[in-house]
Amino acid sequence: MRHTKNETTTQTLTRLIKAHDRQHPITLAYLKEEKDENGKRTGHLIETVRTVEIYDFTVTAAGDIVIKAMDRSTGESRSFRLDRIRTYSIHRTAYLVTRPVTTEPKRITVGLATVTVLYPVDCPAVARVQLLADALAA
Repeated sequence: MRHTKNETTTQTLTRLIKAHDRQHPITLAYLKEEKDENGKRTGHLIETVRTVEIYDFTVTAAGDIVIKAMDRSTGESRSFRLDRIRTYSIHRTAYLVTRPVTTEPKRITVGLATVTVLYPVDCPAVARVQLLADALAA
């Protein structure tokens, strides 16, 4: 298990990109916003543990790196901010959850912009992290 407080964001992102490339699931301890009984956010962060299969990385207009993944327990798509991941473990097994295929082009929602970073498949993970960093700076 790796603790994100003991490594740089670049190291964490590089390892997660490599796990994605190899299609290895990860188990992560993540801080999510607590919701009350009505589903309204309370502003308190609680830790949750999930095993997920990563399928995309995006950068928000606010500069947050978001990891999109399929939750193994529910089969649903989830999003995780990189800065809220506390610990993670990379498994050596293969992906099991099938991701729904979308034929619609990506739309940018008002108030939330994402940056899509395209890179060749054979591009090393470190180079992809640099591409994400460049996209953040743009």
